[in-house]
Amino acid sequence: MMKMKEPVVDKVTLNIGVGHAGADLENAKLLLSRISGTKAIETAARVRNPVFKIKKGDPIGAKTTLRGKAALELLKKALLVKAGTLPSKCFDARGNFSFGVPEYIDMPGVKYDPQIGIIGFDVCVTLKRRGYRVAQRRRACAKIGKAHLLTKEDGMEFARTQLGINVV
Repeated sequence: MMKMKEPVVDKVTLNIGVGHAGADLENAKLLLSRISGTKAIETAARVRNPVFKIKKGDPIGAKTTLRGKAALELLKKALLVKAGTLPSKCFDARGNFSFGVPEYIDMPGVKYDPQIGIIGFDVCVTLKRRGYRVAQRRRACAKIGKAHLLTKEDGMEFARTQLGINVV
């Protein structure tokens, strides 16, 4: 395969949705910081939901983003929790995939902390091909052609060959 057509991992995002501010949100940020080794940031509500007493702009979760070698190392640890198997419905139309880790203590190398308790988190993997930068740069911005865009099948094939995931 041509080098420009090979999919690569752009970023791995870890996300915990708490639903409200307070101690639970601080514990979520602490957990993400410990797992990833980077600083976690708060995510805010985009819309108002009166049933859950959430206003637009309220802090309701935490996330952190990893790139490069650190992202691949964390991704391989997180995939051990899923026993290297993901359903095909985890993949979107652009080849990206997401899965959940129900309990953080299932990850290798992570110990239980009674202050945090048991929390699960989501792992979102964003794939890209070399050359996607042309759509994001400031000067001479251009669209990416249909032949160069990733598809769901491309993402599943990358997961099988590069990451050793069994897609069912």
